[in-house]
Amino acid sequence: MGDTGTDRNKGSGTHFCGLDIGSSASKGVLINARKELVASSVHRTGVDFAGVAEQLRKDLLEQAGLSDDEYIKTVTTGYGRNNVTFADAVVTEITCQARACAHHFTRQITIVDVGGQDSKVIELDGAGKRRSFAINRKCAAGTGAYLEEMALRLDLKLGDLNGLARTATTSKTEAVKLSSFCTVFAKSELLTHLRDGRQAPEIVLGVFDSVVKRIQEMIPLPVDGEIVMTGGVAAHNPVIVERLAKALGRDVMVPPEPETTAAFGAALVALESP
Repeated sequence: MGDTGTDRNKGSGTHFCGLDIGSSASKGVLINARKELVASSVHRTGVDFAGVAEQLRKDLLEQAGLSDDEYIKTVTTGYGRNNVTFADAVVTEITCQARACAHHFTRQITIVDVGGQDSKVIELDGAGKRRSFAINRKCAAGTGAYLEEMALRLDLKLGDLNGLARTATTSKTEAVKLSSFCTVFAKSELLTHLRDGRQAPEIVLGVFDSVVKRIQEMIPLPVDGEIVMTGGVAAHNPVIVERLAKALGRDVMVPPEPETTAAFGAALVALESP
């Protein structure tokens, strides 16, 4: 869907709101006229897109010390972007990711955004203009949903995965090999590794490597410029960022608060649009 909006002018103000209503998690940020981050908030999306948007807005207002009647222009993006009743405009995730990363990295970059349900690769030139993009929506492989399923099968909390993977890298334990990207078949492989006595750290590291392999498949080669990774997976699992860098043989950059990058981009669009 292209960029659309209600173009409602509520008044004049100095703060701008960006909301990313994702399929798994929803993020909100508030910036001032100098493009500085003033407040941010993250919630699980659940089943009420409009409700989580209202909760994010409330959180941001409280953090910034603003009242409900003070003007804040809002731009929304993400899976549930059209469900936000108070939005002034609706913008695609591709546009928001590109705008935010061009703000943080003023050079040619390739953005790798790993979200809850899909992964995106966006190429920007040195002026921040989009050259190409690709989206993986065929299955959960290489996404946050894949990690959630693997954690569930291992009887672990999602937040435990990075620490276990770090244990394996620190002790130089070899990761297990997962031959399948498919979540269903990968779960069966996990059972085999558990039966064979492999320990959780090496299994989790193998899961991380399977995510990295899926990301590698999406990145166009040769890569021009630097690689930037965004999304909740990058925010909560820095070992994946490190493994991707190792696999590619080059540094992988991460923007400030990578989980809220799309929301930050939406806020920048709110500030810069008429």
